[in-house]
Amino acid sequence: MRGGFRKGIGVSPKKLSQMMKQTGINVEEINDVEEVVIKTADAELVFEDATVTVMDVQGVKTYQITGTPVKRPKPESGLEPEVSISTEDLEIVMEKAGCSEAEAKAALNETKGDLAEAISRLCEE
Repeated sequence: MRGGFRKGIGVSPKKLSQMMKQTGINVEEINDVEEVVIKTADAELVFEDATVTVMDVQGVKTYQITGTPVKRPKPESGLEPEVSISTEDLEIVMEKAGCSEAEAKAALNETKGDLAEAISRLCEE
């Protein structure tokens, strides 16, 4: 076969690495990637098992993501889910800060359930 790939003729990984360095190409894998999220106008693609490789060609970086994405609807912007607040937590905040249940609940939501921070904020007011 002329002019194409010939079976059995290849470049060793070591030689390929040398050739890439000579041409200014550097390829690295990012370790310990936990999650990659790609946000589009109407959904999110979430890669929980992602392998991310960075190719740097003369200062221009290209990221390659390998994995299986899960498509999720895009969450409504500006609306954060309410924190699960127990009755005991509400009672503690109401007692320590001397406030109403509604004020205690709002403070716990703002602080994402942090009792000390909620009490501190209510006592400052």
